[in-house]
Amino acid sequence: MSDAAPSLDQAASQRTDPCADPVTETKRVVFTPSGLSTEAELGATLLETAQATGVAIRSLCGGNGNCRQCWVDVSEGSHSKHGLISSADNLSPVTDLEERMYQRNDKFKGLRLACRTRVLGDVLIDVPERSQENLAYISKKNIARDFDLNPVLQVCDVELAEATMDTNPSVTENLIERLAEQSIDASVHPKLLANLHALVHETSGKLSVVVRDSSHVVALYPQGETRVVGAAVDIGSTTLAVYVYDLLSGDLLYETSAMNPQIQYGEDLMSRVSYVMMNKGGEQKLTDAVRNKLTEMFHEACKQLALTHDKLLEVVLVGNPIMHHLFFGISPVELGQAPFTLAIREWLEMTAAEIGLDLFPSTRLAFLPLIAGHVGADTAAAYLSEIDTMQSQTTLLVDIGTNAEIMLAKDGVVYATSSPTGPAFEGAEISSGVRASHGAIERIRIDPETFEVRFKVIGVDAWSDQDGFAAAQPRVIGICGSGIIEVMVELAKAGLIDQTGLFVQTNAPERFDSNGNTVRFLLVEQGANSIYVEQTDVRSIQLAKAALSAGVQLLMDYLDCKAFDKVLLAGAFGAHLDPDFVADLDIIPSATKDQISSVGNAAGIGATKALLSITERERIIEAVKLVRKIESANEPNFQDYFVDGMKFSVSPIAAQSIQRNRRRRRS
Repeated sequence: MSDAAPSLDQAASQRTDPCADPVTETKRVVFTPSGLSTEAELGATLLETAQATGVAIRSLCGGNGNCRQCWVDVSEGSHSKHGLISSADNLSPVTDLEERMYQRNDKFKGLRLACRTRVLGDVLIDVPERSQENLAYISKKNIARDFDLNPVLQVCDVELAEATMDTNPSVTENLIERLAEQSIDASVHPKLLANLHALVHETSGKLSVVVRDSSHVVALYPQGETRVVGAAVDIGSTTLAVYVYDLLSGDLLYETSAMNPQIQYGEDLMSRVSYVMMNKGGEQKLTDAVRNKLTEMFHEACKQLALTHDKLLEVVLVGNPIMHHLFFGISPVELGQAPFTLAIREWLEMTAAEIGLDLFPSTRLAFLPLIAGHVGADTAAAYLSEIDTMQSQTTLLVDIGTNAEIMLAKDGVVYATSSPTGPAFEGAEISSGVRASHGAIERIRIDPETFEVRFKVIGVDAWSDQDGFAAAQPRVIGICGSGIIEVMVELAKAGLIDQTGLFVQTNAPERFDSNGNTVRFLLVEQGANSIYVEQTDVRSIQLAKAALSAGVQLLMDYLDCKAFDKVLLAGAFGAHLDPDFVADLDIIPSATKDQISSVGNAAGIGATKALLSITERERIIEAVKLVRKIESANEPNFQDYFVDGMKFSVSPIAAQSIQRNRRRRRS
């Protein structure tokens, strides 16, 4: 056995039938609870098969066998509903990796890792709740604001002159002359010509004309149909958020969010880049996935607003550099390796026809400018959302994610960097970590005297020690990002971990045990599905917080900054963090809880400002040019600041003597 999924030849040779079918043979695979089925090629992995079928199985590493999240169950026996006989023998043998996971935790026994398991015959596969990607709790509401309105579109009513045998200009000439009477010098988009005569006959020449940038006619309607809309879009690596506005009034009409379907190819960005590098045509799959999902969301928005597709005329998008490149069909491979060179940095726009999206052909899709290889348009948009504050006060803006983007402004000068925090803050690489889903622990308190734990989960208002919690009967599935930060602080404050991050087992021996080579703390007792915090989890958070702290400290050095007026936490994750715990965890050096506040989905707000105002578009295009970017990993002081950032300063216990004894034994 080995950790890798068996090759196609190996898988075929391991079948019980000595008369092996040809390699080109397909086998039937049915997934429950979705009920989706497909004909899978012999030897394909279950994860590949699920992705091709549209079944969303959680895969944080993109199928590389690193995250161990894609557990599935084989439902054996005859399934008349689906017309197949399913057997575990119709899958490749268990790998060494799976065996090790069985030994570490009994709850995995009988399950298979979808990325390591190949199809050898007909099977019915059940995807357990914990492995279903679409369970995430999605919330990227746009904070209500009064946005400046300077629309890129204007709607003008015109009445075409009646054509005669003596005076018979073309319809476009006639239209341009009528616009000139209103001091508008515009050309007509060629895509409008196909139905132009029919529209003129239908309306007797009475038209509402949509002019973009005071120079291009991009849509024509019967006179009186004046509602035109646009969308601000935040393409997050986890979540897609769409906000639809009336472009003439500035009113928010509709908002929605959905999982980014690219997650099936890897949760973190580097996993997606790796997928592109290792799979021919991988970049097209990722591009198609996000484009198709956004198109679906646009269509649904128009349906909900009772608007035809030709009323959606402007889309402004933001996202990190890899999301940007993939949206436009640009290979992201160069962004996965030093020196992280962008294909393009500037504001970029195309029409739906040029990209090939199923939208009105002249709908314009524009992406805010990027700042650097790891600091993208989402950070530029967040900067735009808070630009007045940042230009008037010493302000730190942080978007905490797999790759934390950091901006510091002081006296009109702005620096930016990124820190490789990894996915620990979002639940990955944590033994009981989960995405922010219903049933995920989001708040935790530990009594410093009794060490009793009480907690709160997403979807239930009551805490675990309150009557309403038992009545709700929630299924506690793990710890999400905000909960992970709180549990680390609570463990430290209670003296259950020392300042170096090592567990202090003597304080509550009944709550500690071992899991293989690692010590773990019992957080929630629920039998085989109990929730633990392992020593390796503490280490993962230490590394993440140290990377972020070091990045902030470097920017403070460049700007000779000793203290902040404001610390702004951007993004959906930042919106759920308690400033008290952010301060206690020392994520932001020298920041106090009074300085820390959340600004919600700042990227979405910045995208909205650019959607509704030409002035704001021009403002951010120019402002980004002045941002000074540093590469944190190349800075000589990064390592020293990183080491300093590992400390849990709120713990009352310094380094334990047992560590010193271990060092003496090694010497």
